[in-house]
Amino acid sequence: MARTGLRSAIGALKTGRAVRIEADRALTVASVETTGPDMLTVFDPESRANLLISGRRAAALSLANMRDAADPAEPVLIERSDWLSLEAARAIADAGTDFDRPPLGPLSPLPLEQVAESAAALKLARLAGLLPALWIVDATAPATAVSIDAVSAAEPEATALARARLPLDHIPETQIVVFRTSDDGQEHVALIVGAFGGEPPLVRLHSECLTGDVFGSLKCDCGPQLKAALKLIGEAGGGVLLYLRQEGRGIGIANKIRAYALQDRGLDTVDANLRLGFADDEREYEHSAAILRSLGIARVRLLTNNPAKVTGLESAGIRVVERVGHHMPANPHNADYLATKREKSGHIF
Repeated sequence: MARTGLRSAIGALKTGRAVRIEADRALTVASVETTGPDMLTVFDPESRANLLISGRRAAALSLANMRDAADPAEPVLIERSDWLSLEAARAIADAGTDFDRPPLGPLSPLPLEQVAESAAALKLARLAGLLPALWIVDATAPATAVSIDAVSAAEPEATALARARLPLDHIPETQIVVFRTSDDGQEHVALIVGAFGGEPPLVRLHSECLTGDVFGSLKCDCGPQLKAALKLIGEAGGGVLLYLRQEGRGIGIANKIRAYALQDRGLDTVDANLRLGFADDEREYEHSAAILRSLGIARVRLLTNNPAKVTGLESAGIRVVERVGHHMPANPHNADYLATKREKSGHIF
């Protein structure tokens, strides 16, 4: 029931409807990004709704030295004022307008009493691929209910939905398996290459990258990494590549392109994510671990340059017996991007 509630809540936020986080003190929220003026009037008839944003976005707005806005990991509540219209709230939420408008304000942070509920609400927005900005609306507003425990659940299950052969060029016999995860309903893919005979297989966790994998963007190294990973797994005699629905290091395609626009203005890949109000990397590895367990895999040789993938997978219960480096040559368009991943995100090259 809770799992179904989470999926419904994600869908509600995406389509501009309100969601009630059920806890000791329930919290009802609506997305600043998707809620239109008519629905906001329904949810907030007296125009009293305060604005909830992430601590990282508050820091980008120069609120980090103010009360209840000092910790970038904590939500920040902003008081509703006469000038804080829907349009102004969207300007606060979307960093893409930061360099093209005068400062907004004054912005007055309020004491935040429902900390856990607020954090769960912002996590729900991230799961929906939305900007981390929510109206705190009337508790009596019509809303889709979801328990705080459902939002915070740590161990999703993965169910195999379909399986078939998938011939790939110059790669040993491969099967494709589609999995659905129990908490958010996302569908991920496992490519099982060759046979690995009971030994810890070579495994690549590849987050989807529409721009790099499909269009061949030179801004990142994702497309070459994907092709090289399949080649290396094939040369190893077998292994698994997980293709995961974690676009833009977990912030979603729309926010990834917003980050690209900020990079066009001079920010690096880490600072762009932070300015949007997200962490440098929002990915979690419970889904990957659930899929590997479903495949009967408990120990892996992990093909990655990212130590966070090693610790994340091990924290989710999969033992990494070896980290195998996965280096791609830089090009003039991604050299700074790769340097930032090394210097700020701890990638090993």
